[in-house]
Amino acid sequence: MFASLPMYDRPENAAAHDALWILIRDGLRARGLAAPEALDRTVGHMEGWARSDLVLGQICNLPFRARFRGRVTLIGASDYGLPGAGPGEYYSLFIVRSDDPARTLEDCATHRFAYNEGLSNSGWGAPVGTAATLGLRLNPALQTGAHVQSLRAVAEGRADLAAIDAVTFRNCQRWEPATRAVRVIGRSLASPGQSFITRAGQDPLPYRAAIADAIAALPPDHRDCLGLKRIVALPEAAYALPLPPEPPARPAP
Repeated sequence: MFASLPMYDRPENAAAHDALWILIRDGLRARGLAAPEALDRTVGHMEGWARSDLVLGQICNLPFRARFRGRVTLIGASDYGLPGAGPGEYYSLFIVRSDDPARTLEDCATHRFAYNEGLSNSGWGAPVGTAATLGLRLNPALQTGAHVQSLRAVAEGRADLAAIDAVTFRNCQRWEPATRAVRVIGRSLASPGQSFITRAGQDPLPYRAAIADAIAALPPDHRDCLGLKRIVALPEAAYALPLPPEPPARPAP
């Protein structure tokens, strides 16, 4: 059996994620569903989502739409209480260096864009789609592998622009010194937040109930650390978004 909550997990909130999992685990077992003792942090997220023994995962909506729709059971979207987002939604924040004169995305036509990976909705799909609605095109120049690395690339001058998952950025404001060297100039269009999934063929209702009860039962310190407010069952149509073009296969070093 396998369970992982990889999308916002980092050393500073690992204990809170573990506490959340214990509550979910016990809630699943109380509903007659088998669940592993602890979260697994040794398996990559793409491999974890594909496992036939997946009990619980948390997936970005772009890989869900592009590769995993029909291969997993969608339980519900996480809601982190982002201002201006609908229930179960999130968005990305466009950032530049603090001393950059740009004030809007329209000012960034020649900016070198850093993105974490081409299968990230918040780092690639949503910003590309948002730029397109404005008649703009991003200038992808650096693939970093992680949102925090994109943030650092902008802060250090290796890139000029990035789009950071707003929940990740909120965490970085607490724990990443590089955040002080960047400034937010806008945000992407909203879309389904990181969604809880289990293996294919499962009834999502008991899983959703166990997660909802666990979020409500989290101690205040862990609740504040994670910022997770609730789980939301979004309609399937919410995930019916166009796939973005693939980024160029020649990222800068």
